Amino acid sequence: MFGRIRESFVRVVTSRPGSGGGRNVRPHNLFEAAAAYVSACAEDDQDRMDEAASWVSPEALSFGVNELASRAVVALAREGGRSPQAVARELLGLPAA
Repeated sequence: MFGRIRESFVRVVTSRPGSGGGRNVRPHNLFEAAAAYVSACAEDDQDRMDEAASWVSPEALSFGVNELASRAVVALAREGGRSPQAVARELLGLPAA
């Protein structure tokens, strides 16, 4: 799962304005921004967090991060045969409900 996030981040970084050698580069979408932002947070890279946050509005970034978190929890729950609630609580270090 984290490999897919990293691949998404690599695509985002290589599609940044200015890295295309003068060709038209499409704008970033909210999911690319969320993937880049979350991976930067995980690696504690403030510069990348700031850059990803500048790609979309704060509301769009919030939605994208929420969607990424939801998908990650569901994927981990399916992988481990557990409920999404149990996985989310474990990831946050909360006691089992």
